[in-house]
Amino acid sequence: MTINPDAMVFFRIGLITVNATVFYTWVVMAILCLTSYAITKNLKTHGRITHWQSILESLYCMVAGQIRDVTEQEPSSYIPFLGTLFIFIFTANIMEVVPLYHPPTSSLSTTAALAVCVFFAVPCFAIMNHGVWMFLKEYARPSIFMVPFNILGEITRTISLAVRLFGNIMSESLIAGIFLMIVPLFVPVVMQVFGLVIGTVQAYIFFMLATVFIGSAAGTKERGLNKNNGKEE
Repeated sequence: MTINPDAMVFFRIGLITVNATVFYTWVVMAILCLTSYAITKNLKTHGRITHWQSILESLYCMVAGQIRDVTEQEPSSYIPFLGTLFIFIFTANIMEVVPLYHPPTSSLSTTAALAVCVFFAVPCFAIMNHGVWMFLKEYARPSIFMVPFNILGEITRTISLAVRLFGNIMSESLIAGIFLMIVPLFVPVVMQVFGLVIGTVQAYIFFMLATVFIGSAAGTKERGLNKNNGKEE
């Protein structure tokens, strides 16, 4: 039984090897792109809207509300990145119920790539909101001697973000595979439902952690001003 989709080679194009991780990542992206196009090509601002548009608007409001609650900032600038993260991970996870499908999030290379995106998004949003100097000053708080420790903290939380998602999805796939071999009828159905719950929860946790990291960095300037004015947050 192959658990790691990186080890499942589908085909080769010259020197490029396409394994299950790459292939199913393409599948998820294609599904999301086609679905997005199908839903948004006939959007309505008044009158009776379609059920799909209603679902899309509900999802947007949910993501925007979560970002607003966590960051206490206007969520519009964060939704394209954070919303895409959540939808991609959620879709990749829940598609595990499809036969022969292997979630790309059960590969450490995928979760590491997602964590690296968050790693670079944190300074990008902070610099975009407050400038380079204000962002760099945060690494020297409360003293200049904390710079290496603050940098190390950024690296370790990125690793933690990648390993957490990878470990949970991979272990769930492993347990489901073992039960499928031992009890091939009813237990796997229960495990599939359990996998849907785990996949949804893990997508939400990754999204929330990314929101906390980005919101914390993007809110640096306000915290600094409040401290300078002798105010408590």
